[in-house]
Amino acid sequence: MSETGTEAKINDINIHYRVYGEGEPLLLIMGLGGNADWWHDRFLERLEERFQVVTFDNRGTGRTDKPEGPYSITQMASDAVGLMDHLGWSSADVMGVSMGGMIAQELTLNYPERVRRLVLACTNCGGQEQVLASPEALSLLTLPQGELSKEELLKATLPLLFQPEYIEEHREEIDETMKRLMIAPTPPKSFMNQFQGISVWSDHSRLGDIKQPTLVITGDEDILIPPENSRILADAIPGCRLVEIQGGAHGFISQFPDEAADEVLAFLT
Repeated sequence: MSETGTEAKINDINIHYRVYGEGEPLLLIMGLGGNADWWHDRFLERLEERFQVVTFDNRGTGRTDKPEGPYSITQMASDAVGLMDHLGWSSADVMGVSMGGMIAQELTLNYPERVRRLVLACTNCGGQEQVLASPEALSLLTLPQGELSKEELLKATLPLLFQPEYIEEHREEIDETMKRLMIAPTPPKSFMNQFQGISVWSDHSRLGDIKQPTLVITGDEDILIPPENSRILADAIPGCRLVEIQGGAHGFISQFPDEAADEVLAFLT
């Protein structure tokens, strides 16, 4: 897998980004507290066979600058478009995961000429129309970050990404996931800055304005952003295709990287 990593001044911050492969442009946007390290290598390998893939660290995460917040979804969509400008991309296919899917929706709605096709993975529309995680799951998402080490916090929140039985039966894969997540963990303050942006964002009333071909994909056992949210998106976006990965949790791309890549590539090619 080929990769180059560098930084660019976008808006008011320096953004870390990575470029994989050659071909038509594909921008990947990561979720809450995540960064470029969180994408599964096998998934990226499959995509870079057909596309020039760019991943990056959102505002507040990884190696990107961490200014005072909160960070709005609209602001992070502006960051993504600024990165496209820096890359010389007039338009691109765009895929967002979780919070990254919210950013991708906002990017598409605010800059429709910049998005060719849209992939929304394990995400929602925000607001009153979304289906929330259970109180138990939400309690894991909002653990007191300052009281736990980064490793303790990641281990405690792994059940949000994978089913307990998957964690137990796939120790090697989970260890590799932990290593990726620990490379450049997000500071608690930046995590909350992103979380505050999510909490006040909604676009359900505007989803009908998305005219780009859209794939919505989710795991059917996701407890963090329940799959009902993907069905809401698919119902509201004209001509949308919905795929539910059987046995997939919120981290279904890491669980089933080839199946996820198959679906994305079938849609984009």
